[in-house]
Amino acid sequence: MLFYILVAIAIILIILVLTLVSISKGYAYKHTIDPLPEEDLDNRNQIVNE
Repeated sequence: MLFYILVAIAIILIILVLTLVSISKGYAYKHTIDPLPEEDLDNRNQIVNE
């Protein structure tokens, strides 16, 4: 009986560690935004200035 409890605790700890590692990697991810194409930017400036 004690063996099954120890196995269950080990599995829970492994899942906890994997969850924390996954969350940590998610927060460390560097999000980037693609720059606007030059054409679209020029067209927007012309529309705003008119």
